[in-house]
Amino acid sequence: MNDEINNSKRMVKHTKWMQHALSLADKAEAMGEVPVGACVVHNGELIGEGWNTPITDSDPSAHAEMNAVRMAAKHLQNYRTTDATLYVTLEPCSMCAGMLVHARIKRVVFGASDAKTGAAGSVMNILQHPSLNHQVDVIPGVLADDCANKISAFFKRRRAQIKLDKKAKQAALKHCGSTE
Repeated sequence: MNDEINNSKRMVKHTKWMQHALSLADKAEAMGEVPVGACVVHNGELIGEGWNTPITDSDPSAHAEMNAVRMAAKHLQNYRTTDATLYVTLEPCSMCAGMLVHARIKRVVFGASDAKTGAAGSVMNILQHPSLNHQVDVIPGVLADDCANKISAFFKRRRAQIKLDKKAKQAALKHCGSTE
């Protein structure tokens, strides 16, 4: 019974922080970035947060996880974020997973799995690779539907916009008499 209560309390906590990560994903989307958000929690305190900014920052490493862990490390004044938990709306990629191992993060809680680039079990599992000097606890699927729907809706809108832009360009070329 106590295990059930403890698991329920943990799930409430994980849900709370994943909801915060989802709100950070909204910031990325408002900037035209892929909507991924992340936050780092240490001893129940928010110590870092981030959202995708690679386009805005012209920095391919500016993923939500990277931005959140950078802030957390500055807060701790230590690049090792031991005993901290990262909450992220999308399963980390290999670049972010490698950084999380180096940062010695204790736990990663993610929402949506990433069947194309996921490095926490979907495509590969860098976070728990036995040959590495640190393994990260992984809790997948927290608010998975909400996280997956946010990304799916973003890419659906993006594809529709690309289609509209292409039609507009074709119409403009046709109007000008060009056969390009």
